Amino acid sequence: MGNLVNELVSGVVNSVLKEILKKTTGRTTTTKRKRRKAASATASRTTRKATPVSRKPARKQVSKRRTAAGRSRQRRA
Repeated sequence: MGNLVNELVSGVVNSVLKEILKKTTGRTTTTKRKRRKAASATASRTTRKATPVSRKPARKQVSKRRTAAGRSRQRRA
């Protein structure tokens, strides 16, 4: 009985190992990162850049001082 169980377990283990090794060997697929890099390199060469649209210059940042009402509201909250 023990011999039968041992044979069954070893058979299952061997088949699983063979399947795992079969799946891992010969896999030379590129990673997502490499594919993305390659795609962007070829896409940038083929597409022409459109003429740049003239934009308004960015507005200067101004610090907003709180009003007295805003400060009291902040204190209450």
